[in-house]
Amino acid sequence: MEDWTFAQTDESEKLAKLQYYSITQKQGEQEIDFVITIKEFKPGSDQSMRFFAQADKQTNQKTAPYLPTGWGSNLLQALSACIKEIKRFPYEG
Repeated sequence: MEDWTFAQTDESEKLAKLQYYSITQKQGEQEIDFVITIKEFKPGSDQSMRFFAQADKQTNQKTAPYLPTGWGSNLLQALSACIKEIKRFPYEG
């Protein structure tokens, strides 16, 4: 277990380590940059939901705005799920 996990003394605080990734989504002639934030939560009872990924912008804004996210038991699962959701709908910003 990493040192940062010991800083949390109250389980309700949900301490998380943040990591950032960037992806450029090509849409026709346009390139849209997304920043994905990964939250790695302190290991606890639910290891299947330890990593949460969230994009910085919504897609499908004109119909039903959608914020791409992804969960996983490891960073790769959460990041891959979020990227898949970014590709799911067009960016209409």
